[in-house]
Amino acid sequence: MANTKSAEKAARQAIKHRARNVALRSRSRSAIRDAGEAIAKGDKNAPAAYRKATSTVDAMVNKGLVHKNKAARHKSRLAAKLKKLAGK
Repeated sequence: MANTKSAEKAARQAIKHRARNVALRSRSRSAIRDAGEAIAKGDKNAPAAYRKATSTVDAMVNKGLVHKNKAARHKSRLAAKLKKLAGK
């Protein structure tokens, strides 16, 4: 339990920040999953799903929710799958 006014305010802010971060992280994961599924199916909308996923992941990096190397790893893996799909 917070002992001071400033600690109480920090605790309130932490709750709000956590809720926002959880929602944004979920949105990012969903975009990555949707792009992966679209690519796996060979969907014609796969490039659009890939662009949406990379945009979302980059936004998470800018907000400090995801490390840049993790974001690069996700984008690289999706790009490799998309390139493999285009080569077929």
